[in-house]
Amino acid sequence: MNRLTLEEFKEAEKLPLVVVLDDVRSLYNVGSVFRSCDAFRVEAVYLCGITATPPNAEIHKTALGGEDSVDWEYFKTTEEAVEKLKQKGYFVYSIEQVEGSTKLQNLPETHTEEEKGYAVIFGNEVKGVKQNIVDMSDGCLEIPQFGTKHSLNVSVTAGIVVWEFAKLIIIH
Repeated sequence: MNRLTLEEFKEAEKLPLVVVLDDVRSLYNVGSVFRSCDAFRVEAVYLCGITATPPNAEIHKTALGGEDSVDWEYFKTTEEAVEKLKQKGYFVYSIEQVEGSTKLQNLPETHTEEEKGYAVIFGNEVKGVKQNIVDMSDGCLEIPQFGTKHSLNVSVTAGIVVWEFAKLIIIH
């Protein structure tokens, strides 16, 4: 099945994408995000605020080892994480339904050559991405939804968004 060993994963080229979790409460959601990030060889996961960090049995239950393969870093505040990403030259998107957001299917194929990669910020299960973080972002993306509910579980959203970036970067 072409599965990489942990050592091979660590050495492999990564998708130039950092996933940022802004005060995500559920340890199962955190674990699921790690698992999706492993599947697409995401560069790193930034865990911010109240978001739990490995090692943790509940994270491991859904991550299934993804918390060991994917690099991660903890930040006391999401603002610190965003500042670091911008200093490193990343284009930062908040994943949030806001006026003027870009629909995910309209994700631009390129940005400037100075940009080293992308970061996507996913918010708290109830409150979403904090407004000041949205304001710090370079743009906002949203997943179009057509049912009676206009929200998705944060780990489901992360899987969809990471896949779209993987298609954009790997396929093109």
